[in-house]
Amino acid sequence: MQLEVRPDPSEVGRARRWARSRLAGSGIRADEPLAETLVLLVSELVTNAVVHTGRSAVLRLVLPGPVTEETKEAVVRLEVEDASDRAPVPRCAGGEATGGRGLALVDGLADRWGWSREGTGKRIWCELDRSSGGEGTAPACGSGGGAVAYEGFAYEVV
Repeated sequence: MQLEVRPDPSEVGRARRWARSRLAGSGIRADEPLAETLVLLVSELVTNAVVHTGRSAVLRLVLPGPVTEETKEAVVRLEVEDASDRAPVPRCAGGEATGGRGLALVDGLADRWGWSREGTGKRIWCELDRSSGGEGTAPACGSGGGAVAYEGFAYEVV
């Protein structure tokens, strides 16, 4: 399932509402930590797409069905595709900065994340393991959180 997002910061709220509405059919309750984490990740990745590219984006969610023995270990996947070929650049924002923390949050909250070039644009994705409940923590800025690799690229959390 996917949602087209216009290049307008007000679209971020619409993307969050859309994601929440899709959770019900997947068996993920709105009050579960996984749901809140997923909605936060939608917010961060869609914000990055519309603010940093100034172009439309496509939000995709891949959700498992209702909880069964087979799906309790399932993966929830979120993708945001935009028309900019600029690579995502993780930053370490200062204490008073009003932005610059999005990819650090994604790195800390998602079980996996990465990006790839798609035609003339890119796709940023992240995954949450349903069994983990989305209970990650974002690394502290300056904590030397280690290296993270994705699709042939790496950066160090500093």
